[in-house]
Amino acid sequence: MLGFLRARAIEGLETVSGDCYSRSISLDGMHGWFSVRPGDSDALALTLHFPDPQAQAQIVARIRRLLDLDTNLAPIHRHLSADPLMARLIASRPGLRVPGAWDGFELAVRAVLGQQITVTAAIRLAGKLVAQYGQPLSCMGAPAGLSHVFPEPGRMAGADLANLGMPRSRGRTLSGVAQALLDDPQLFAPKASLEHSLSALRALWGVGDWTAHYVALRQFREADAFPAADVGLLNALAALEGGPVSASQLLARAEAWRPWRGYAAQHLWTTL
Repeated sequence: MLGFLRARAIEGLETVSGDCYSRSISLDGMHGWFSVRPGDSDALALTLHFPDPQAQAQIVARIRRLLDLDTNLAPIHRHLSADPLMARLIASRPGLRVPGAWDGFELAVRAVLGQQITVTAAIRLAGKLVAQYGQPLSCMGAPAGLSHVFPEPGRMAGADLANLGMPRSRGRTLSGVAQALLDDPQLFAPKASLEHSLSALRALWGVGDWTAHYVALRQFREADAFPAADVGLLNALAALEGGPVSASQLLARAEAWRPWRGYAAQHLWTTL
């Protein structure tokens, strides 16, 4: 989990120092920050600074979703381990969880920025976005490196985001996602099923199957979401089993992993 967060930490918004993950947060117009690090035994230690004490329970719940702390891995592992490959991967990383998201809009923006480019390039773009459109963090005592909160959709909806150095079509998609959230504040709220989640996302201009499955997995916590055309998944399976793998072959292979294909995907991604 920490390695995943470290590789995707957005400058100004998040830091990973040693075994500690920190980030700025914005909720109902108020700013704060939190840090999470290993505590005693198997526990995590949370440091939270936020001006409204009544928001603490909501913030802690969102952090637990971000870190996937409420999932019981035992039944998932039993099911996936029927596949010898998955059994081997689970044995090597028995505590692996699926990272979630602090905020659905932020995750959708990250996913769109990551379309057809490397993680490093996408995070660099995200840093530019935060610096230009995010508000300066108005909270004392924040860890070094936390300077802004993630941009509000109202700042992005009418902006020409292509000036950040991305294709104009991608900037249009980001602006469209921001406007869609303004039109429907429940856009990233939990849906009734995976198909409902995917349909809501695919209806957005420029959001295809890969992005929809990725957001459904990490924001809607749809454990069976599975972006079968993901290059990383294809490369991981090919490297593990020797020989090229097509998206259709991967999708057929993943049928045995239902309803936990998202956890299988995380194990494959982590081998890269």
